[in-house]
Amino acid sequence: MTDASHTGRPAAPWRTILQQAWPILVSSWAGIIFAVLDTAMVGHASAADLQAMSLGASVYVTVFVGLMGVVHALIPIIAQHFGAGRLHEAGRAWGQGVWLALGLSVLGGACLLFPDAWLSLSGDVEPDVRRRVAGYLIALALALPSALLFRTIYATSTAISQTREVMAINLGSVIFKLLFNVWFIFGGLGLPAMGAIGAGISTLVVDWMMLAAGLWMIRHRQAFRALAPRLARPRWSDQKELLRLGLPMGGSYLIEVCAFSFMALLIARDGLYVSGAQQILANLIALAYMLPMSLSLATASLTAQAVGAHDPARARRTGLSGIALVALGALLTGGVLVLGRHAIVRAYTDEIQVAAIALTLLQIAPWFHFWDAMHCIGAYILRAYKIALVPLILQVAALTGLGLVGGWWLGYGPAAGALAPAVHRLMPGAPVGAATMWIMAMLGLSLSALLLFAWYGHVLRRSVRDH
Repeated sequence: MTDASHTGRPAAPWRTILQQAWPILVSSWAGIIFAVLDTAMVGHASAADLQAMSLGASVYVTVFVGLMGVVHALIPIIAQHFGAGRLHEAGRAWGQGVWLALGLSVLGGACLLFPDAWLSLSGDVEPDVRRRVAGYLIALALALPSALLFRTIYATSTAISQTREVMAINLGSVIFKLLFNVWFIFGGLGLPAMGAIGAGISTLVVDWMMLAAGLWMIRHRQAFRALAPRLARPRWSDQKELLRLGLPMGGSYLIEVCAFSFMALLIARDGLYVSGAQQILANLIALAYMLPMSLSLATASLTAQAVGAHDPARARRTGLSGIALVALGALLTGGVLVLGRHAIVRAYTDEIQVAAIALTLLQIAPWFHFWDAMHCIGAYILRAYKIALVPLILQVAALTGLGLVGGWWLGYGPAAGALAPAVHRLMPGAPVGAATMWIMAMLGLSLSALLLFAWYGHVLRRSVRDH
């Protein structure tokens, strides 16, 4: 299951991880380009459209990421079947994942069709903006089945180390997204300008096109045909396994997304300029996260293949190689963030006050990213062993308890200002409230990462005893 070098020996684990990770990274960047295209193009339609899309997108991302995490339970399940040579079992697992994705689509679509429940959290929203949010979310509710079904294909390709085909589909989708955005957002060829709603319809069309391309791929590419992927009747035993693993995974994904969302809401109390600077740092952290996430996904799938093959030594080597690669990547990224911080901020904004505050907040970015990366690989590598509930419990305690609640308590709550001396030392000149939130979030991530690695050590020791 591992790539071979020209000598005929199995490739080193780090080399195999990199070979699988870079297409995942490119696919992740393609997904980010979708959001960039929508924001940039809808921003030229009207302020109301931009606000509607921003509100609608935040709702959709929350729903989609949580459900996507559940579907991603397919990665370790299929990877272990693949590593054990149970190819037809891997193909059957994909079919069971399709049923799960369809069921989750119904649940998620229902959540998206009632935007007023979400908008109640945003205070007074203009009726015209509410109407546009509703239209945008209707389009995305219709897109959700295709997006989640495509994720079953994405999960399968990752599990069997065939990531380049999905990368090609993602890259091609960017071109169609651009073309349909121009048509639907600004109008033409008999269609009126639809603004934010047009961006949603564009996503709807492109997502179904991506699904069609993915289904063609698994039907015609030999690597996928070898699995004999098929849609049999739903089996409760398979669905139970998917949910047992997927629900904690979806919960973990949701916690990470919501932590950033609540941080943004709390930091907005410090005013427009601080909120803008916070958005720059949050976006930069999200971009930087793509590299450790890609390496972690590749490491997890390859480790799961080794676990399925009952080769604990290879599983251990792969896991430790992945940790080393993620740590090295985080250190290099941290160097870029330190050396290029002025150029990075200039690329984001021309507003002097926002830029000045952003530079003070960016002082924590290298440290935050390092622990974010370590937390990421720790969670993914445990999922390779089909362990998801323990990471969820650890993340709830560390990220929500220490990070988010602790950040609010010390930044804006009863103990506001208590960390001011530490802020002045670690992030000179930064707003105390916002800096406190980021420092506590970083401490939450570091605690989570250390706890996850401790549990991983327990898993390795247990695998040695069992074999």
